[in-house]
Amino acid sequence: MQEHILSILIFFPALAAMLGFVVHKDSAKAYGVTVAAIEFFLSLWLWKIYDPAGSGMQFQELAPLISQFGINYFVGVDGISLFIIILATFFTMVGIASLTETRRLKDLIITLLFLEMTMVGVFAALDAIIFYVFWELSLVPMLYIIGAWGGPLRIYASIKFFLYTFTGSLLMLVGMLFMAFLHYKHGGVWSFSILDWQAMNLPVNYQMWLFGAFFFGFAIKVPMFPFHTWLPYAHGQAPTIGSVILAAILLKMGTYAFVRFSLPMFPDASVLFMFPIAVLAIIMIVYTAMVAYAQEDIKQVVAYSSVSHMGVIILGIFALNVEGITGSIFLMIAHGVVSGALFLLVGVIYDRRHTKLMSEFGGLASVMPRYATIFGIMMMASVGMPLTINFVGEFLSLLGFYKQSHAFTLVAGTAIIVGAIYMLAAYKKMFFGTVTKEENKHLKDINRTELMGLIPLVILAIWLGVYPKPILEPIDKSVKELVVLMHEKARTVEAQKRIPDLTKSAQEVH
Repeated sequence: MQEHILSILIFFPALAAMLGFVVHKDSAKAYGVTVAAIEFFLSLWLWKIYDPAGSGMQFQELAPLISQFGINYFVGVDGISLFIIILATFFTMVGIASLTETRRLKDLIITLLFLEMTMVGVFAALDAIIFYVFWELSLVPMLYIIGAWGGPLRIYASIKFFLYTFTGSLLMLVGMLFMAFLHYKHGGVWSFSILDWQAMNLPVNYQMWLFGAFFFGFAIKVPMFPFHTWLPYAHGQAPTIGSVILAAILLKMGTYAFVRFSLPMFPDASVLFMFPIAVLAIIMIVYTAMVAYAQEDIKQVVAYSSVSHMGVIILGIFALNVEGITGSIFLMIAHGVVSGALFLLVGVIYDRRHTKLMSEFGGLASVMPRYATIFGIMMMASVGMPLTINFVGEFLSLLGFYKQSHAFTLVAGTAIIVGAIYMLAAYKKMFFGTVTKEENKHLKDINRTELMGLIPLVILAIWLGVYPKPILEPIDKSVKELVVLMHEKARTVEAQKRIPDLTKSAQEVH
């Protein structure tokens, strides 16, 4: 079983989803929670048997699909992808357990299980075509979730989401086909293996064009400015579970792909585009933070906050050093925990009042003290308060980019303060003062089912803020191998200067 653990993790939710069609609708939620819990514990077992001292990809599985074109079922996991897979299985379990939806609940659970298969598949894939198939398949369940269970503008939001991300993916596919052609041209063999591509040393002009082709697919998925306009609509119209999965997992596909494809395959192009992308990242941080401050809808505040924090992740990735990349990957996990929890909390109050306008609340701390406490903790984690999970990732990401540019890092760090301003302002509007609305005076505080979904997230937000070592160490090991590969492949003097030589650094230490 151990040698096929990744295939089990990928296909078990899909098999369970198909069996779900014969499950009675009254038992659908219990069935969904059970399946998601099994999947989550399987991912924890993957972590247990993963060797943190090992190098390269572990638990690799290879089976030929279209041999003449080098297309194989090829999966594996390293420290970069391991914890994002665990995050995906964890939020699927928490999301299904927290469901309050009553309309076609069985259909929603089946859709979520199919979506889980695509998410795990993306982060485990080591063949570009397999990666692309899972990447595109993830659009279908999310399109259905927004379109079938969303708000009044759900059709517009779901189509915009699909068209934006699908268009970017087509450009990415062109880049993948050209990479396979280059491998055939230079090696005489077609290959879509990501590991084979990482071993290729491409001329700088090829790197530039290929970086651009992949960039649009990844940037739209993140989403980076100015490709972000689909996200507020998707979040605003999606049901709570849709927003949770979208923010916690799906957005990470774009940032993960930058680390898996762009950095190791195109190191010189990554250096050349470092500062233009850093500018876009800082605009993401500043602009979306200011837009968040202007919102009246608490869900839109969290949505724009999510985009702002993704800007910090991008900045860390393009620091091109161990601190920045490790911090960005840790922040992907932290952002998933915090943003997922905040969207769950918004869903809690929406279920009670059927409104997300902050003007409709006020004084909730006296009516719902447990809810106010958990919201306050996750809000502090969101703004990067020390000893919370976001602080670790943001600090390392900014520290990494500080080695590349003091000025850019200063602007980005100052802009994060805006995040504290709009989150504190939103918290004040909703929770402090007197209760002015009659409807709010008798609201029920957070219940046991909701606590079961939120308490683990609170524990994670604090535990990994105080003691991040269990996750940071395996990530750091894989990132060091990535940076070594980038430095070895760097052709330009600027790239060799910007990408650290870890061998030389180790010699200096000794």
